[in-house]
Amino acid sequence: MPKAPAADQRRLLDVQDADTRIAQARHRRANLPVLAELAEITGRAEDLERARELARIEASDLRREVTKAEDDVRAVRSRAERDTERLNSGQGTPKDLQALQAELELLAKRQADLEDIQLEVMERLEAAEQRVAQADEQATALRAQAAELEARRDAEWAAIDAELEELAAARKAAAEGLDADLLALYERLRAANGGVGAARLSRGQCQGCHMTLNPVDLGRIESAAEDDVVRCEECGRILVRGAAQ
Repeated sequence: MPKAPAADQRRLLDVQDADTRIAQARHRRANLPVLAELAEITGRAEDLERARELARIEASDLRREVTKAEDDVRAVRSRAERDTERLNSGQGTPKDLQALQAELELLAKRQADLEDIQLEVMERLEAAEQRVAQADEQATALRAQAAELEARRDAEWAAIDAELEELAAARKAAAEGLDADLLALYERLRAANGGVGAARLSRGQCQGCHMTLNPVDLGRIESAAEDDVVRCEECGRILVRGAAQ
């Protein structure tokens, strides 16, 4: 059975207390409610950016369609103007003039169809541009929310970091001068037992696993020398005897 001064064993509880509080502070730091809010805002911003990009691409494509529709209307209108001039000049045979008249009627219908297409594309373009503008407005609002949340996060982190610095100093002071072998054993057990390597023995119960020791184990521990390092038979942690409650 390993040995260490009884006073060192009792001081080990101060180290354990500091380690427990450090672990709790780190857990709080990693699980601040504001972090979940920030994650939600970030997710919304990413979804919004994807929707904005789709709308932007659609608007870009529609601008090209509008340009093509305008060119098509312009070409038909130009041809109709030329045919009208020829028809008004009266030059050509009656058959030619009749053909021009028929073509003008077809061009008029074609122009009307193209203008309808142009109008429909322009309406779609306007809708896409509105979606881009709305996404930009929403993104601005989300950035403002994110900035506010980040400020809250940073303030809460700063407070916890200051607490962690104090706890680290307290832990260092508590561990200063402790039996090296005892401290090494404690560290191994702490790593293997969810952050708790030493626990008080109180009224026959291990305060690490909260199991009541059977009479045989309890008798063995009570009869052990003061400097014997005893451990819980259930969880394996160091049991500290005679520590103030």
